[in-house]
Amino acid sequence: MVLEENPSHSDWDSAPELLSDFSCPTFVESGAESQPDDHIRKPFPISKASQSETASVCSGSLDGVEYSLRKEKGVVKMTVPSTLAFCYLALLWQRETITLSDLLRFVEEDHIPYINAFQHFPEEMKLYGRDKGIFAIESWPNYEDIHKKMIEVATFLDLPRFPDITEDCYLHPNILCMKYLMEVNLPDEMHSFTCQVVKMAGIGEVDFLTFDPIAKMAKTVKYDVQAIAVIVIVLKLLFLLDDSLEWSLSTIAEKYNEENKEDKPWFDFRKWYQVMKKSFDDKKQKWEEARAKYVWKSEKPLYHSSIDRSVVYKRREMVVNLQKQFSTLVDSTPTVEKKSPSSFQFNWTEEDTDKTCFHGHSLQGILKKKGQSLTTKNSLYWLSTQKFCKSYCKHVTTYEESNFSLSYQFILNLFSFLLRIKTSFLHEEVSLIEKRLFKTKYSKTKKKSSRSRKVRK
Repeated sequence: MVLEENPSHSDWDSAPELLSDFSCPTFVESGAESQPDDHIRKPFPISKASQSETASVCSGSLDGVEYSLRKEKGVVKMTVPSTLAFCYLALLWQRETITLSDLLRFVEEDHIPYINAFQHFPEEMKLYGRDKGIFAIESWPNYEDIHKKMIEVATFLDLPRFPDITEDCYLHPNILCMKYLMEVNLPDEMHSFTCQVVKMAGIGEVDFLTFDPIAKMAKTVKYDVQAIAVIVIVLKLLFLLDDSLEWSLSTIAEKYNEENKEDKPWFDFRKWYQVMKKSFDDKKQKWEEARAKYVWKSEKPLYHSSIDRSVVYKRREMVVNLQKQFSTLVDSTPTVEKKSPSSFQFNWTEEDTDKTCFHGHSLQGILKKKGQSLTTKNSLYWLSTQKFCKSYCKHVTTYEESNFSLSYQFILNLFSFLLRIKTSFLHEEVSLIEKRLFKTKYSKTKKKSSRSRKVRK
């Protein structure tokens, strides 16, 4: 199969009023989403290799030869990353309880063959020679790259509209938000606010969430990134994340909890930050160590021809023996047994006395009564992006850490690690949802800029 291959400054604005009983009206219309570029696919000529050429390649089939000869501009060949994208398409079609970030993490944890995947091939599949160029993987799969390839594969196969993503589906933002709130140890009460943001932004509709490859401009939602972005927006609505208000509210919550130890504790952002930072730092350190120790060389190496086979295997045997000797000298601790794959990386329980679980904590300290409903004490909100990039840019916005509060940086770093994505990628998704929420604000900014241009003329 062959396929094709702004500085953000904080701006203060009135926050949308979130009511705990969902009584507030929907004031945001659905907006335009970012859409992938339309790539033109060109057919490639099928070249037949001569018998002498095939013999020199020493491959079990002509695939390696034809693969290396296809060099047409604008044509991308079916690769191992494309195969991974194809696997995710199957999961999406079945609406399985697994996100793209989960799939890539399972690859990283060696639950799914990817690096040196050829080691798991049957013995009759003899791969060497030019096949090495197909299966030699030297980097971990990237979220953005696999997501893009997924759209390319689906478009190439001319797949029909996928099964609907409804409210009872795992990939719906309301369900994913609950999952990620549990994982990062945030109060359960925050779920009502995330549901309101999803409704107001219009990102919970079936047509918005369902992937349709045969649409005029094929696109698919980054379900996990979108859910995380909603949680970030809710944290900004509740605590502002300006390195000031969140700490003031924490002081109030801390005082209340000391005076009312028998009552349901109020959520303390400062205490949550301390608990999460320690867990996050420990988890990240282990992840970095695991990556540094990862053995890229395969136990069953690829070789260019049958003549090289004995030499390659002998060298590999020497390397393995040396690694065992050095590992014995450097680290005598026994190898930890590989854990079963799990959708959760952080686990929090009330029984765990070493770590505070905030799931059952109340948001009472950051809410106030308004009529018969509760609304947030904080009435301010700052936009993550004031001005979006032009359509010809490859990105929607830019992310410079120094332009943002330390609290916002920590939140982005935490969630980005959770999904194994760049912080700028998450920041971009937050900005796009804010654009849908604050449509009026962005349209006013656009009118002002157009007027200023007319005055200059």
